[in-house]
Amino acid sequence: MSEILVVWESLVDWLANGVLNASWWQVLAITLGATHITIAAVTIFLHRSQAHRSVDLHPIVSHFFRFWLWMTTGMVTKEWVAIHRKHHAKCETHDDPHSPQTRGIKTVLLTGSELYRAEAKNQETLSKYGHNTPDDWMERNVYSRFTWHGVGLMLIIDLLMFGALGATVWAVQMLWIPITAAGIINGLAHWWGYRNFEAADASTNISPWGIIIGGEELHNNHHTYPTSAKLSVKKYEFDIGWLYIRTFEILGLAKVRKTPPMLKLGQVRPVADAHTLEAIIANRYEVMAKYGRELKRACAAELDQLKAAGAKNTAKWKELRLAKRWLHRDEDRIPSSVRQQIASACADSPALAKLLAMREELRQLWTRTNVSAEQLVADLQAWCKKAEESGIAALQDFALKLRAAHA
Repeated sequence: MSEILVVWESLVDWLANGVLNASWWQVLAITLGATHITIAAVTIFLHRSQAHRSVDLHPIVSHFFRFWLWMTTGMVTKEWVAIHRKHHAKCETHDDPHSPQTRGIKTVLLTGSELYRAEAKNQETLSKYGHNTPDDWMERNVYSRFTWHGVGLMLIIDLLMFGALGATVWAVQMLWIPITAAGIINGLAHWWGYRNFEAADASTNISPWGIIIGGEELHNNHHTYPTSAKLSVKKYEFDIGWLYIRTFEILGLAKVRKTPPMLKLGQVRPVADAHTLEAIIANRYEVMAKYGRELKRACAAELDQLKAAGAKNTAKWKELRLAKRWLHRDEDRIPSSVRQQIASACADSPALAKLLAMREELRQLWTRTNVSAEQLVADLQAWCKKAEESGIAALQDFALKLRAAHA
């Protein structure tokens, strides 16, 4: 009888604690480690390597990530890649599979995984956007065919390792990507945050430190340079996914194909030429970001003048505050509710009005597609001449920087 009791107690102990008999903090550490590997697999393998071809992974690394995603998410590579490519191709339109701009932030946050599953059933999406994804024996006969067997295996492993608590660990693993990727990145990263660049969509950077979601927090940077393996662009930004990629590259397990372009300033040319134009167009987002900072400085200078004159908190003060916040944005990205006040601020400031008008003229260098390269060079030269003769220091300095631009 005592032997049966001992066996029973051992069985109960095993069911309660699993083979590891881990403490609560050990269970937490293992769970966070496992979910972080899943995040790394999504951002490095599915996103940067497969969807955008910005990095080539060694077959060992690539297959490990595939196997891990099969066990922890049940996602099929072709489906994920096709949906993400369609998101970029149709961004912020009604054809975008998960844009909060068209579907509402609440819908994407709460039902992002349902939106993904619905689009995954769209064969037109898969055939049009899912090309050049894995199609080997394992993909056809295991990963794509038995999508739920992997997560079932993960449940068994968690129960064996942690006992009854393993069910909770497994639930966290299953919810991690739907919450972080399908919800937060697809939702908040097109709704709220800061923007380094005026990308054509509503993408934002949620945080300058991309750690929890593998660097995907830097979503505005990604939509600006979608084929870049590196998502951080500012000195204060950190992309942990890029750290892993560089580590793989040093070990000979990865090859980076593309990173964000960098505007280089060299010797100032006597006059802007075709090379100047090439450098400006190649780095147009950075050029406009720098121009935007000049606009902000001009607004700040006028606000300082009002403050010195004791005109703080007047109607003009409020209009300039709005102008400082929004004037560097493309017109279609400025809320209609504040456009009249911003127009009023510009009407009262010839310098701001000139800066704004010349911003649009500069932007036309790469938005006009029916103009020859020779004409665009002539337009750039005319722009620089007008800026240098404007009497506005910000424009004069900016024109010099443009003539010093190198690709």
